[in-house]
Amino acid sequence: MSTVLLNTEEIYKLLEDVKDPEIDTVSILDLGMVENVTVSGPDVSVKMLPTFLGCPALSIIQKNVETAIKQLSAVGNVSVEFLRSPSWTSDRITEKGKAGLKVFGISPPPRQMNKDGSWHIDCPYCESTYVTMENIFGPTACRSILYCKACKNPFEAMKPMIKTI
Repeated sequence: MSTVLLNTEEIYKLLEDVKDPEIDTVSILDLGMVENVTVSGPDVSVKMLPTFLGCPALSIIQKNVETAIKQLSAVGNVSVEFLRSPSWTSDRITEKGKAGLKVFGISPPPRQMNKDGSWHIDCPYCESTYVTMENIFGPTACRSILYCKACKNPFEAMKPMIKTI
């Protein structure tokens, strides 16, 4: 009887297919939510950073991560833990993740905020800079609603969550 050994690369490969339940064009890896994967024999531990601690989709994400990893027959127990520290920041989103957000119609967060604390987002549809904030409060805690005056489309934008020192 041969023993199949798991490795973290296999687990990360599976997690590439676990999408955000609300934004199906972006994986949890590309959102920068996966902090650490540990393999110990047949057991797998995944430590994750929620975009917001109160996110209602965390239980769905946890179940989807467990289901994806359990596809491997060599997997025993799977634990998924959401960490409170370090905090998730929007600079963890990969370039592929930013592209996936745009495909979904959500503008990625800006790389940096202005000195006065304000931030500017370009339209994900036409890339115009001629946009206005309609409501800082969007459909989820991590998104706002904006309007493009160039192409006349409303759109959502990820709020910038950047690490402050």
